[in-house]
Amino acid sequence: MQAEIELTLDIAVLQQWIGRTEVMVDHLDAGAAQRMQVTLDRVADMREGAELPPFWHYLYFNPQVPVSELKEDGHEKLGRFLPPISLPRRMWAGGTVDITKPLRIGETCTKTSTIRDVALKQGRSGPLCFVTVDHDFTVAGEHRLTERQNIVYRDMPAAGAEPHKGKAAPLDPTDGFTVTPDQIMLFRYSALIFYSHRIHYDLDYACDIEGYPGLVVHGPLMAALAGELGRSLHLDQPLKSMSIRALSPLFAPTPFHVEARSNADTTQTWVRGPTGDLAMTVDLTFANGPQET
Repeated sequence: MQAEIELTLDIAVLQQWIGRTEVMVDHLDAGAAQRMQVTLDRVADMREGAELPPFWHYLYFNPQVPVSELKEDGHEKLGRFLPPISLPRRMWAGGTVDITKPLRIGETCTKTSTIRDVALKQGRSGPLCFVTVDHDFTVAGEHRLTERQNIVYRDMPAAGAEPHKGKAAPLDPTDGFTVTPDQIMLFRYSALIFYSHRIHYDLDYACDIEGYPGLVVHGPLMAALAGELGRSLHLDQPLKSMSIRALSPLFAPTPFHVEARSNADTTQTWVRGPTGDLAMTVDLTFANGPQET
């Protein structure tokens, strides 16, 4: 059992976690990918050898944390791998993915995670702590992709605080689809990525404790949906990179829109919320030349 570590905002203490690493090995089995397909109401036809869709690596490599080592909100207690930050609300802020060669169903892959930076800043509503984590993925010693993950910690909002008004989404998409998230979808996705943060499946906790108006749609799920749309517009080209910026949360069961503009080797995708604000942007870059088979 993990010993309790005192939470702090002392940046000198928190930066002692820079350079900390952990290694996980996982088999990219077709069953997890097929369960993701049916969660998105797709046909479960993913087979061994198929390219893993953009941002579906979140289905794998998830730490198996005992219940006794979880906080009240469902997250792992801080201080083992992630630094012991005393700010209570954790948010996934996006990041980048650089792809040398795609991961494929059926492969056994090694993920090496390293904390690259811990920074404390002052935001409009109080202190913010940013943690940058690099995840490197290899198969049989061959580098495949790198994800840089940005995590931000902040205080809970004051009671009655008005939500921040976001930037308006573009009005000229060329492609897109609508998603209506519900409690079942969010519960299934939480189970698929073995992620027990209660804001995604426990409505009472999300509203009464964290002050949200509903269950929160997972940021990585939005990134996967945007990646799916962008990938569909360049099926004959290798995907080389994704740049993801999470801007504002979305809540079930309100529909949202995944939209895109595309040209020869880049695609801008975004997630538009119910009031027309940007919830997330995902820019994808593709290489010239045929897609590897």
